[in-house]
Amino acid sequence: MKLEIIEGVYWVGAVDWNLRIYHNTYSTHHGTSYNSYLILDEKIALVDGVYEPFGEEMLERIKELIPPEKISYVIANHSEPDHSGALPRLMKIVPQAKVFCTAKGKDILSRMYSPNWDFITVKTGDEISLGRKTLRFIEAPMMHWPDNMFTYVKEDFLLLSNDAFGQHIASSQRFEDEVDQSIVWEESTKYFANTLYPFCSLIIRKIEEIQKSGIPIKMIAPSHGVIWRRDTNRVFERYLQWARGEAAERTLVIYETMWESTARMARAIAQGVQSQGMEVKVYQLSASDLSDVFKEVLEARGMVVGCSTVNNTVLPAMAPFIEGLKGLRPRGKLAYVFGSHGWGGGAVKVIESALKQAGIELMEPGLMVKYMPDEEELSRCFELGKRFAQSLRKVEIKEGIQT
Repeated sequence: MKLEIIEGVYWVGAVDWNLRIYHNTYSTHHGTSYNSYLILDEKIALVDGVYEPFGEEMLERIKELIPPEKISYVIANHSEPDHSGALPRLMKIVPQAKVFCTAKGKDILSRMYSPNWDFITVKTGDEISLGRKTLRFIEAPMMHWPDNMFTYVKEDFLLLSNDAFGQHIASSQRFEDEVDQSIVWEESTKYFANTLYPFCSLIIRKIEEIQKSGIPIKMIAPSHGVIWRRDTNRVFERYLQWARGEAAERTLVIYETMWESTARMARAIAQGVQSQGMEVKVYQLSASDLSDVFKEVLEARGMVVGCSTVNNTVLPAMAPFIEGLKGLRPRGKLAYVFGSHGWGGGAVKVIESALKQAGIELMEPGLMVKYMPDEEELSRCFELGKRFAQSLRKVEIKEGIQT
């Protein structure tokens, strides 16, 4: 069904109700959408495509409005297959259409699909006229690939932002204010944490650049999820908070255990944190969704990470978590490490090394317990939790820098 999101601009995308894993690791509990936008003017432009299995669905929506052959311009804000996969199918119908993208976008699309499309490479500030509407391009590298850009419809104050400001939500509704707000913000937070977290410095610069430019933005239409049409500045501000490392005064206790020794330590530490009036959340990784845990990392200022030792290293469920931290490089976090072992240790050192590589500050050297913690050692864990909460309150966060 066609949907006009603003005069002359139509959503012609697809809803993927069944998607549950994205990027091979990111859980999508609410499915997703692939948002494509058709702009009808003297010249007709399609902004972004959809994932290839949904290509026919996109074409059917276009056909409700115009014969697809009338498309003059294809705007490829990003070349990842979930946005470009259906473009080869479209380009067979409109081989004469000009494809606008960044220089890096041209390189990627040429390698993936065809070097023979009529590419027009653009930079920030470049514009094209469709007649009544003008499209301005804004490069946004690493939000979240090197080729990303935004397309701004000047007359409508509409920002077609591709992956930035998106969420993985499948819905029969297209606008943010039509959907449960708790789900919208939960999925927006998770999207940032699992997709954009490594690029915080670039995100801050790009948003500040847009804000300083003074261009009015009344609607943000991303390529996944719902469209923002109310007070779009709050979306920018939330992104800036996340990118600067601003988070709740909260501690996460994240652990994995073999024979409950580390689990007992984790519970005692959590009780110590809680005794200081600080919110604490506890996650055993083998019983948790990893991408949900990364969302919690984004929103908490501190984490206490523990694991039993096997073969001088961490248990299998801990390994993807600490590797993920090295890739995501969360800002403004304070951490502590603990664990248990038998005849030989190793897990605590492995975790401490990974957290340091991720740029996370450690409160002090970690605590190791041999075999099963006794009452005295559990008391030490409780005191450790208290001390961690007290230390976390003293950490001042300024754009992700701990002072």
